[in-house]
Amino acid sequence: MLQLFNALLLDESGQDLAEYAILIGLIALAVIVAVRLLGTTISTIFNRIGTTLSSAGVPSGGGS
Repeated sequence: MLQLFNALLLDESGQDLAEYAILIGLIALAVIVAVRLLGTTISTIFNRIGTTLSSAGVPSGGGS
Protein backbone atom coordinates (compact mmCIF):
# COMPACT_ATOMS: atom_id res chain seq x y z
CA MET A 1 0.00 0.00 0.00
CA LEU A 2 2.85 2.37 0.83
CA GLN A 3 4.46 1.66 -2.54
CA LEU A 4 1.22 2.55 -4.35
CA PHE A 5 0.93 5.81 -2.43
CA ASN A 6 4.55 6.73 -3.21
CA ALA A 7 4.04 5.87 -6.89
CA LEU A 8 0.96 8.10 -7.07
CA LEU A 9 2.74 10.89 -5.21
CA LEU A 10 5.72 10.83 -7.58
CA ASP A 11 3.67 10.40 -10.77
CA GLU A 12 3.87 13.58 -12.89
CA SER A 13 2.02 12.38 -16.00
CA GLY A 14 -1.01 14.66 -15.51
CA GLN A 15 1.03 17.70 -14.50
CA ASP A 16 1.36 19.08 -18.06
CA LEU A 17 -2.40 19.16 -18.55
CA ALA A 18 -2.90 21.17 -15.37
CA GLU A 19 -0.16 23.62 -16.35
CA TYR A 20 -1.69 24.14 -19.79
CA ALA A 21 -5.14 24.67 -18.26
CA ILE A 22 -3.77 27.33 -15.90
CA LEU A 23 -1.90 29.00 -18.75
CA ILE A 24 -5.00 29.07 -20.99
CA GLY A 25 -7.02 30.50 -18.11
CA LEU A 26 -4.49 33.29 -17.54
CA ILE A 27 -4.37 34.14 -21.25
CA ALA A 28 -8.18 34.25 -21.42
CA LEU A 29 -8.26 36.53 -18.38
CA ALA A 30 -5.70 38.88 -19.97
CA VAL A 31 -7.72 39.03 -23.20
CA ILE A 32 -10.95 39.79 -21.32
CA VAL A 33 -9.28 42.58 -19.34
CA ALA A 34 -7.71 44.06 -22.50
CA VAL A 35 -11.02 44.02 -24.39
CA ARG A 36 -12.87 45.65 -21.50
CA LEU A 37 -10.21 48.36 -21.14
CA LEU A 38 -9.76 49.07 -24.84
CA GLY A 39 -13.33 48.43 -26.00
CA THR A 40 -14.66 51.79 -24.85
CA THR A 41 -11.65 53.64 -26.25
CA ILE A 42 -11.93 51.98 -29.65
CA SER A 43 -15.69 52.63 -29.75
CA THR A 44 -15.09 56.31 -28.96
CA ILE A 45 -12.50 56.60 -31.71
CA PHE A 46 -14.83 55.06 -34.32
CA ASN A 47 -17.69 57.31 -33.21
CA ARG A 48 -15.47 60.38 -33.63
CA ILE A 49 -14.39 59.22 -37.08
CA GLY A 50 -18.03 58.66 -38.07
CA THR A 51 -19.05 62.08 -36.79
CA THR A 52 -16.19 63.75 -38.63
CA LEU A 53 -17.01 61.98 -41.87
CA SER A 54 -20.73 62.81 -41.55
CA SER A 55 -20.03 66.48 -40.97
CA ALA A 56 -17.61 66.53 -43.93
CA GLY A 57 -20.36 65.27 -46.24
CA VAL A 58 -18.82 61.88 -46.95
CA PRO A 59 -21.62 59.39 -47.73
CA SER A 60 -21.81 56.36 -45.47
CA GLY A 61 -22.00 52.79 -46.73
CA GLY A 62 -20.00 50.98 -49.36
CA GLY A 63 -22.30 51.11 -52.39
CA SER A 64 -20.94 51.56 -55.91
